[in-house]
Amino acid sequence: MEIVRANSLAEAVSAIYGEQKKVAGRRPVYGGDINEAYRLTLSDGSAVFMKCNSIANQSFFEAERKGLEALRRTGAIGVPAPLGIGIDRGQGISFLLMEYLEAAPKNTDYWEQFGRELAMLHRAQCAGFGEEKKLPFGFSSDNYIGASPQVNTPRESWVCFFRDCRLRPQMEMARRYFDAGTQEKCSKLLEHLDSWLEEPAFPSLLHGDLWSGNAVCGPDGKAWILDPAAYVGHFEAELAMTELFGGFPPVFYASYSEVNPIEKGYRDRKEFYNLYHLLNHLNLFGGSYLGSVQRILNKF
Repeated sequence: MEIVRANSLAEAVSAIYGEQKKVAGRRPVYGGDINEAYRLTLSDGSAVFMKCNSIANQSFFEAERKGLEALRRTGAIGVPAPLGIGIDRGQGISFLLMEYLEAAPKNTDYWEQFGRELAMLHRAQCAGFGEEKKLPFGFSSDNYIGASPQVNTPRESWVCFFRDCRLRPQMEMARRYFDAGTQEKCSKLLEHLDSWLEEPAFPSLLHGDLWSGNAVCGPDGKAWILDPAAYVGHFEAELAMTELFGGFPPVFYASYSEVNPIEKGYRDRKEFYNLYHLLNHLNLFGGSYLGSVQRILNKF
């Protein structure tokens, strides 16, 4: 289904569900810190999920739409369908409409299924998600990691992509927190990054911001992933992010590895991948993350 583009929320609902359907009510959905979110009840009792922000921030939703569509195209794992996007000048908002995921009890093998399906996503064909098939790492456009811009300029090399499009931009933004010694460590890490990271055997489409808050139990009792910062990269970067804030149960990683084996040396490399997210948190939320960033820089 092609996404509807509309000049108002009412127009979007009518185009998706039929002219007789109207928004009969809305209830806030809490959890995010960038956009407002609502469960919209329609006049027939059905529900749709809406994210909204200021008109000036419509680019958040264009980026999210592209990420959701790319992930859904693989058919590997549950991803909510984007349905409508637009600007409602009467309400002073930009918005994204998605299918509403009704809560259901988790399947008894929820975490095993989640691990296997994420591995299938990472092994799915992902050619064409970048601008040029000859440059496999990146994405067709830039997007966001949280509220921070995320550069996705395609590269032939994964190590070069991670250096130039992930670590370097965040380090430059974080310079105000760094003394001369920390800045020197950043420069040396970037210069010698290929000594620690390696090229993957194959490129993988990544969710890009996969932590526990961006995975929910869907109506089928299985894991669905949302709020992507999608791009094509090394699957180890995704696994590292899942471990950054507490991690998932061991059975998740065991099941993942049955489908897509986790390579030797990942335990060391994951520190570099999570440095990106820690730098982003430093830039977004302040100096409480400086110690975690410096710990990784000091280690390597």
